Amino acid sequence: MNFSDSFFKKVEKRTNVNKDTILMLAKKLQDGNMKDENTLREIIHEIGSMTGKDVSKEKEDKIIHTVLNDEVPKDLDKLI
Repeated sequence: MNFSDSFFKKVEKRTNVNKDTILMLAKKLQDGNMKDENTLREIIHEIGSMTGKDVSKEKEDKIIHTVLNDEVPKDLDKLI
């Protein structure tokens, strides 16, 4: 999946996370087991720390449910 520079600029503007950090996280996601709940929780906590956002237990559970049930939108560019 190729993302344009404008995508990274939008993400950076909203999250204050730069392109290199995003790419590093994407590599970690790619190498990790995205069907493992513990891996997902670690990644959610890492993203929360990077962005300075607190993720509630309820929201964390909802994210995990969405990922484990393949309900993640395919066109992420429209979400940003």
